[in-house]
Amino acid sequence: MSQDALPPTPWEKSRRRPAAARVPLTRDRIVDAAFTVLDREGLDGLSMRQVAAELTVAVSALYAHVSAKDELLELMYHRLFDGFELPAPDPEHWQDQIRDYARAGRARLLEHRDMARISMAHAPFTADLLPKLEQLLAIFRTAGLPDRISAVAGDVLSTYLDGFALEEGVWADRLRESDEDGTESWKRQRAEMQAYLAALPTDRFPHLVALSGRMAEETQDERFELGLEIIVRGLASYLDDTGPGRSRDGS
Repeated sequence: MSQDALPPTPWEKSRRRPAAARVPLTRDRIVDAAFTVLDREGLDGLSMRQVAAELTVAVSALYAHVSAKDELLELMYHRLFDGFELPAPDPEHWQDQIRDYARAGRARLLEHRDMARISMAHAPFTADLLPKLEQLLAIFRTAGLPDRISAVAGDVLSTYLDGFALEEGVWADRLRESDEDGTESWKRQRAEMQAYLAALPTDRFPHLVALSGRMAEETQDERFELGLEIIVRGLASYLDDTGPGRSRDGS
C-alpha cells in the first residue's frame, strides 16, 4: 500500500454494494431470449449459440433445460398460445367466435418475426395444447356443422392464418432490407401491378384486365377480413348437411 493510500473505514465498507445475484437459467428465460434473437435475426439466424450469447452463458448451459433447437422451437410455438382461451361455444354467435379467434391468431403470429414459419412446422397435438383444440372443435360441432367439416375446419383456418401471416412477414422483410416506408412502398407496388395487368392483351387475359383495378386494392387488414369471411360463409353453407335424412357426418 502506498504511503498516501489509506485503508477503507468501516462505514465505507458497509456502503459497498454486494455482488449482483446471478439470475437462474430457466426454460422461460431461454424462450424469451430466443424470441429476441428471432426478432433480430429471423428464423434462419436463430441458433442455440445465438440464444446462449444473448443470455451470456455457455451453449452447454442451455442443454440442461432444452434438449435441442427443435424442442426450443416447440416451446416457442407453445408460447404462442399462452393466455389464449376460446369462449364457451355459442351456437347463435359461432361465426363471430370464429372471426375473433382468427383475428387474435393473426395478431399473435405477427408479434414476432417468422412466427408463422414456426407455426407451420408444428401441430397442437400435445398435452398442453389439446384442450385448446378441443375448445375450437366444440364451437364447430355445437354450431351444428357436420363432423366431416368440423374435423378439418380448424386446419383450414390455421393454414389460412399461417399463410397470410407468412406473406405479411415476407413483405416486412423486404421493406426491412430496402429501408422503404411501408405505406408508400405498397402504394407504388400496387400501382405498378395494376398498370401491368391493365396493359395485358385483352384477347388472352380478359379477366385479368377486367379485374386489374381491383387487384391488390385492399389493405392487408381488408384482404384478411375478406378471406376470413369467405371461409366463415363457406363453413356456414354446410349447416344444411345435418338436416332431415342426413347423418351427423353429412353422408
